[in-house]
Amino acid sequence: MSATSNPASQPPALLVNHRPLLFTAVMAAMIMQVLDTTIANVALPHMEASLSATQETISWVLTSYVLASAVALPLGGWLVDRFGIRLVFTLSVVAFTVASILCGLAQNLGQMVACRVVQGIGGAFLSPFAQTVMLNASTAEERPKMMGLFTQGVMLGPIAGPLLGGYITESYSWRWVFFINVPIGIASGLVLWWLLPRTPSLRRPIDMTGWLLVALALASFQLMLDRGPSQDWFGSAEVVAYAAIWACTGWMAMVHLLTTERPLFPGRLFSDANFVASLVFMFLIGCVMMAVLALLPGLLQGIYGYPAVDAGWLLAPRGLGLLASITLLGRWITRMDPRIALMIGMGLSGWSLWLMSGWSPDMPMLPIFVTGLIQGVGISFTIMPVNLIAFATLPPDLRTDAAGLTNLFRSIGASIGIAVCTFMLARGVQVNHAELGAQITRMSAPFDLDRITAYGGVSEAGMRVVDGMVNRQAAMIGYLNDFYIMALLCWAAIPVLFFVKAGKPAAAGGPPMQAAAADH
Repeated sequence: MSATSNPASQPPALLVNHRPLLFTAVMAAMIMQVLDTTIANVALPHMEASLSATQETISWVLTSYVLASAVALPLGGWLVDRFGIRLVFTLSVVAFTVASILCGLAQNLGQMVACRVVQGIGGAFLSPFAQTVMLNASTAEERPKMMGLFTQGVMLGPIAGPLLGGYITESYSWRWVFFINVPIGIASGLVLWWLLPRTPSLRRPIDMTGWLLVALALASFQLMLDRGPSQDWFGSAEVVAYAAIWACTGWMAMVHLLTTERPLFPGRLFSDANFVASLVFMFLIGCVMMAVLALLPGLLQGIYGYPAVDAGWLLAPRGLGLLASITLLGRWITRMDPRIALMIGMGLSGWSLWLMSGWSPDMPMLPIFVTGLIQGVGISFTIMPVNLIAFATLPPDLRTDAAGLTNLFRSIGASIGIAVCTFMLARGVQVNHAELGAQITRMSAPFDLDRITAYGGVSEAGMRVVDGMVNRQAAMIGYLNDFYIMALLCWAAIPVLFFVKAGKPAAAGGPPMQAAAADH
């Protein structure tokens, strides 16, 4: 077989110098953004007093960032085609770094929200651009290893973010949660500008109507999910308005993107069955895995009584399982069908969640450690094959748009998963408390209910103890039900793999992008 007909022997689509240094800078930029999505959560209670905010309004620190990222993300492919990845990637890092400085200096909630919007716009592109550079600057044979590194970075944020955020906030100040990004951003931006090659620009028209409709749909959807729990969901006119805007703009966006000549996302993406299937799995990964990581801190601290730092350490086994398995998976993935790897990953993830659905309120650390380790292995066997399936049959010119869409679907899945699981947990606690409370009898109470008035003030304390026990059991059942449903979702997604083709990687589609191809 000739070199031109064998995809594994073809040169990378993007030829660069000092690849290890460039990949280090790319990964640093991406990890900085991924960490920032979770590290700020821990600092929210400390921000309230400093920014003169309330418990309800301080949530806009998170909501503004997520909204800005969701609105900006669909523009990534057009920006790269129009201005080149070197300029857009570097400016994204600069915007994120400058916004981090301003967030750390903010004196009131308005300033913080405005700076978080800028930070969200800059951070939206860091993960998909990092994925694009790592794919385009490596050969087909090297891509499994690159996707292994990318997966490690993606999962580092949810695992290490809460622990790092808690340590920084308690040891220094919540402002250092943002200042920590500054040296990383400066170093990464300088390396990217130095080593990323100039790429030729394409006069690709922008679908402004499509972008506005998609932006409105994403923004209203995110606001509905964020505001729903605190506003009694559809009992609130505000949430109903968000839902109506989402339904209308979402439908209009779908019709527009399917009928216009030059849509916001190239139509060739959705004619690739592998890529469409990968979007389904990305959505599910975000929905299940991020929801688990959002639920566990409350379970570990509220039910098991672990301090925040100890709870953070109990999340670490997921990282250990991820790193250990990716070391092996990245080496042997070229000899393994990605569909088989993905089937193993979804099976292991479902198994770990099924084990978690059997936890008890009084349990040692070992089962928590073991299930976390299994889940970490499952995550590595899931995210990396999904990325390989998504990009296996796509030409290089579609990878930026594809990376943006996969990241967008993972973010949407995370938002839906966290909102649904939180709602189910709150609803389950109410229902379980009513059912368990009805079972309290003279035989199960720790004192004589017939002579309760004789105990005086002690009787009221005793009833509070009983109510606390019921609350604890009700919350535990709510957590277990969430884990059980997520396990079923993981296993139910496995049949989608029958629609995935084990296609060979797409050819490079033209000459490699040289450093002197253009002058922007």
